[in-house]
Amino acid sequence: MFNWLAPVIVDAQCLDCFAGSGALGLEALSRYAAGATLIEMDRVVSQQLIKNLATLKAGNARVVNSNAMSFLAQKGTPHNIVFVDPPFRRGLLEETINLLEDNGWLADEALIYVESEVENGLPTVPANWSLHREKVAGQVAYRLYQHEAQGESDAD
Repeated sequence: MFNWLAPVIVDAQCLDCFAGSGALGLEALSRYAAGATLIEMDRVVSQQLIKNLATLKAGNARVVNSNAMSFLAQKGTPHNIVFVDPPFRRGLLEETINLLEDNGWLADEALIYVESEVENGLPTVPANWSLHREKVAGQVAYRLYQHEAQGESDAD
């Protein structure tokens, strides 16, 4: 997946909506992303992420200990790369997608990396998102979408 992002990750602002171990956000930082925001609901996991960032001296990252849906419901700041890997079988994917789109979390031409269950098929995404890459491994689908600014696709 990071091979997909290699051309754009340097100097990118990244958002990891369901950080967990922080692997996606930390990997982005190791590849010279300008910054990363990691959202993690579990307090203990969030505290460990903060310790890991301190150990790595990653001053360009922050951990938000919050429910992702609550955090994303706020007005956001645009990010160039967004990771969406929600816990499976909880029905969080489409709500997350809508909150990202509706609340200003996506920069023009942002890339959105989505992991989801194969059994659910393609998620419903906004009309200004285009599927850029896709891979399936076992029961997991990996998709990379590109966000176009509103109205950009209508300019033809």
